[in-house]
Amino acid sequence: MLIRRLPPETVNRIAAGEVVERPASAIKELVENALDAGATRIEVQADGGGLTRILIADDGHGMAADQLALAVERHATSKLEPDDAGDVDLLRIHTLGFRGEALPSIGSVARLTITSRPREGGDAHQITVEGGDQRPVAPAGFPGPHGARVEVRDLFYATPARLKFMKSERSEAMAISEEIKRQAMAHETVAFTLDLDGKTTLRLPAEHPGDTGRLKRLAALLGRDFEANALLIDQARDNVRLTGYAGLPTYSRGNAAHQYLFVNGRPVKDRLLQGALRGAYADFLARDRHPAAVLFLEIDPLYVDVNVHPAKAEVRFRDPALVRGLIVGALRHALAAAGHRASTTVAADALAGFRPHTGVGSGPAWSPSSPSAQGWSGWQGWAGPATATAQIIPGLNDRSARVEAQSGVGDQSLIHDESRGGVDPLDFPLGAARAQLHGTYIVAQTRDGLVVVDQHAAHERLVYERMKVQMARGSVARQALLTPEVVELDPAEAERVSARADELAELGLIVEPFGAGAVLVRETPALLGDTDVQGLIRDIADDLAEHGAALALSERLGEVCGTMACHGSVRAGRVLSAPEMNALLREMEATPHSGQCNHGRPTYVELKLADLEKLFGRR
Repeated sequence: MLIRRLPPETVNRIAAGEVVERPASAIKELVENALDAGATRIEVQADGGGLTRILIADDGHGMAADQLALAVERHATSKLEPDDAGDVDLLRIHTLGFRGEALPSIGSVARLTITSRPREGGDAHQITVEGGDQRPVAPAGFPGPHGARVEVRDLFYATPARLKFMKSERSEAMAISEEIKRQAMAHETVAFTLDLDGKTTLRLPAEHPGDTGRLKRLAALLGRDFEANALLIDQARDNVRLTGYAGLPTYSRGNAAHQYLFVNGRPVKDRLLQGALRGAYADFLARDRHPAAVLFLEIDPLYVDVNVHPAKAEVRFRDPALVRGLIVGALRHALAAAGHRASTTVAADALAGFRPHTGVGSGPAWSPSSPSAQGWSGWQGWAGPATATAQIIPGLNDRSARVEAQSGVGDQSLIHDESRGGVDPLDFPLGAARAQLHGTYIVAQTRDGLVVVDQHAAHERLVYERMKVQMARGSVARQALLTPEVVELDPAEAERVSARADELAELGLIVEPFGAGAVLVRETPALLGDTDVQGLIRDIADDLAEHGAALALSERLGEVCGTMACHGSVRAGRVLSAPEMNALLREMEATPHSGQCNHGRPTYVELKLADLEKLFGRR
């Protein structure tokens, strides 16, 4: 067979299949060009899901007439400059785009028109490319003092087969909206506007640089609940910095759609980063719950490869363990600093469950002249047999504890503690215990509201945290296998597991190489008891291949600690005394992560007095 050179038009169409997968991909490339051009305002319009028409307008530095023709040539770019020897350094990329493929690729499969006026002054000019056929540069009108307007019509008209793989216009429009949201998150100082089919769906003003402006932008995109329940992340290690915001465990989601990761301002999807998120929240969320987070990683371009894929959606790190350790450490530090804090949505959901009633059933509202309910006296309360009252109000006679105020000392006597001094219990964050309902829930009064605590869930978290501290202070107890077990693996998997033998030993698992493609297990963590050694090692090998860390063992130890904590904690149905209830509240206040149990469920609900007054029409 003869080897032939492909025509330039065919080469561009092949490249278009890699760079421009769908309308959202084209918009991503064009928006990144505008950002690289120093734009402070970007307007995006899309009709027909982006297949009919796309318009990107910006106020960047623009292009002169002689630059327009070069802009639509393959591998022509202003973002890489050769050194004195004529070499181009692809390891130090400081811009979002650099390959010079987007514009020629789009022009080869659509009708592309670029109009621009340079910041330096001069007239505006325009160039048109239709299906790879380039028209001459010509003068044109331009509405602004400088910038560029890129219009794409009939996307993929030159490659009809690609159109068959497009989704519905609605799906494509949603993908465009998500792409603009990602770009807006990473560049809070740039104003964004998105119009879909003539309707403005997104209008974001420019925000001040820094954490305050970034959080304000994220609140506009993810909602006020995210703003109220987000923890600030700002940690650095070995010239790698992680910033952003992560949600409280009780503000978790049913999928990972609310996890946004950026590397040097570039939105990416990376399994290492996603695995680090999972590892950081492993102690706080069930496997079917996912944290909400927007994280920005700043790293020297020399230590990250962004030239992995033409779409630039994937990256590779020179030291992935450093990056993962930074993410896990920073998130856990922020979660620990949150203390016993729970998300505001917990109280909102609780208040939504209340339904104010002005009468009984569907009848008229109660009035002093209306007949009393059977067995009820306005002076004496319920009268009649206990069984009758239990039928009217189920659970009325269940065992509960009540904390009576001591006479002569106000609501309750002060707690005298040398470390705290005399403190009114109402001034503690979780207040003073007033009652226990159904042997399960502690009701506490605070200065401006009330708190309801699930005693079992709260104590389970306290016991679990104590066990974690004990594990951190010393090595994990190990148990020797009566007969060492040989686990056969792929040679590469066996090598990865053997290379992490020291790390696994700290977790109580003793392994050593056993020829090619196998490891020998001599000891396992005592917490695991009679465990499936073969399955454990294979899970660890999979974690090392996917995430670069042995998550399976640490998670199994976490699950065992959680199970032990569950069995060793105060059970629901146990009646507690007043000192026991108050001691539980005080320990919750002093223990990090006590706002949620080991599965991410809230351990307490706080209701403000103002919210209660609204329920009863007092406000």
